[in-house]
Amino acid sequence: MARIDFYQLSRDPVEQVVPSLARKALASGARLAVVHRDTDMRRRLSDALWAAEECFLAHGEAEGDHAARQPILLSGEGDLANGATIAVLADGDIRSAAEQFDRVLLLFGAERTDAARDLWRRLGTAAGGGTSAHELHIFKQGPDGTWREGR
Repeated sequence: MARIDFYQLSRDPVEQVVPSLARKALASGARLAVVHRDTDMRRRLSDALWAAEECFLAHGEAEGDHAARQPILLSGEGDLANGATIAVLADGDIRSAAEQFDRVLLLFGAERTDAARDLWRRLGTAAGGGTSAHELHIFKQGPDGTWREGR
């Protein structure tokens, strides 16, 4: 895993943020995995992707038929059946499967700020105090809904 982008959800819920991030990932030519352990939330994310503003965002479940053909794959753990290079960890939990992706977008709300901060520190330095194997970025949402890189 080379790059991890932390997205602090302060204004919009995850169901609004995921379609926006998915649209940008697809526009770059990447395939995407959207990961959330909760089945009901994956269902709501699926509904949000179908109802996206400009156009629906084609996707499927990792356990579904034709998973390999889907540009966006919804998964409970981070399935790579579609060859995704970007993962959106919509539940805010890092997992070992994240190591498979070139880029990880970790979404977290106010209730997970401390856990995200601890993860940032842990990933920021390699074991033994060396330099990190990860490129870390933080994005914060402004009052108008736009994202800007923070510190």
